[in-house]
Amino acid sequence: MFTGTCTEPSRRTSSGRGGRWDMHTDGLVLLGLVAIGYALVAGRLERDSLGGPFVFTVAGLLLGPFALDVFDPQPEGFDVRVLAELTLALLLFADASTIGLGELRRHAGLPLRLLAVGLPSTMILGTVVFHLVQPAATWALAALVATILAPTDAALSLPVVTNPSVPSLVRTTLNVESGLNDGIATPVITVLIAVVASEESLSHGWVASAVKALGIAVAVALVLGGGGGWLAAWARRRGWTTPLSDQLVVLTLALVSFGGAVWMGGNGFVSSFVAGLAFGAVTRHEVAAATDYTESTGLFMSYGVWAMFGAVLLGPVLRNGADLRAIWYAVASLTVIRMLPVALALLGSGLGRSGTVFIGWFGPRGLASVVFLILAADDLHLSREDVGGLAVQTVIWTIALSVLLHGVSAGPMSAWFARTEASPERRAGPHAVSADAPPRRRRLGLVHHDRTGST
Repeated sequence: MFTGTCTEPSRRTSSGRGGRWDMHTDGLVLLGLVAIGYALVAGRLERDSLGGPFVFTVAGLLLGPFALDVFDPQPEGFDVRVLAELTLALLLFADASTIGLGELRRHAGLPLRLLAVGLPSTMILGTVVFHLVQPAATWALAALVATILAPTDAALSLPVVTNPSVPSLVRTTLNVESGLNDGIATPVITVLIAVVASEESLSHGWVASAVKALGIAVAVALVLGGGGGWLAAWARRRGWTTPLSDQLVVLTLALVSFGGAVWMGGNGFVSSFVAGLAFGAVTRHEVAAATDYTESTGLFMSYGVWAMFGAVLLGPVLRNGADLRAIWYAVASLTVIRMLPVALALLGSGLGRSGTVFIGWFGPRGLASVVFLILAADDLHLSREDVGGLAVQTVIWTIALSVLLHGVSAGPMSAWFARTEASPERRAGPHAVSADAPPRRRRLGLVHHDRTGST
């Protein structure tokens, strides 16, 4: 995986009574100390717009081969891909299980605009721009890059979604959008990987394979998510469970929905998302509190993914030099490719220019893009020496710049937007939105949880 982007993995390991470790023990210890230090000052750092993704990306970069060389995950081995897959599976299940479909239809006009119009428009525009940047790339590869970078991540803009001065409508819109768009993008990415693979191998039958994988995923999800949810609610109503066992059920269902689909030849991410939907619908969110544990577990695991992103992906790119085309596309992806589709989606919504600009800017690329990149690069054997190398670099630079720019700008942009909405003209105007609602971790009955780590 990532041929040419990573140095030869270090062969030094620490052995003890427990045997040999795949990664340096000293690196794991230092990363653990970083985690403890972050936990002790997380509130202070987040007020300064430095959240967990930024901290652990920098930690991975400094501890990895780019600098100290004490944290060296094996890119071809178990560590990177499995951790990334399981993390996204848990978060997809947790997000989907807390979606109230009825409430979503009644109150989520702006998020639905962004998901139904903005998301596909972002994919299409991103595809065209990448093909212009690299004409040698196939349209399928260009579409794959654009789709990997389409989902947003609210964890990178924590000061926005928890800031009481930002109107609750805007915070909810960003939160719901980020909670659902990675689940929507997953089957598209699955199909595009199959298309790119078929073009490279000149093989056929990718349509049937993709449809089969999606069908298996949905079937597994309905059986495990729906059936498991029914059993969980049935046992809970009879007093047979405990709060701890409820947490165990949700966590295990999320894992087996993913693993069962993969075992049977289906798409694990689609299965996780659909299983979450089925679980939430069957239980009617009676065990929503237990879902917090699954989401928190996924959040803690995501910090490990960010550390690996810094060590395995960002470090080698920084050391080996950047392709200016990748940086150019990354800047375009965070601005024009995101903001124009958002403006199109919000036309006639009554939100106003400042609200449209604010939502358009806060489309950070985060965990889902990292995981999708790892899967695509591994399955397609993308390297720095070919067109695929530019695709890998482009995604890495976009994510890295997003971690930096969206993190740093969250506080100042929130203050600017709050001042704009507080102006007499705005308060008296037809597009005024209330900023009085306090920040809430739950998504107002639409998607109850976020990935920000707020409590």
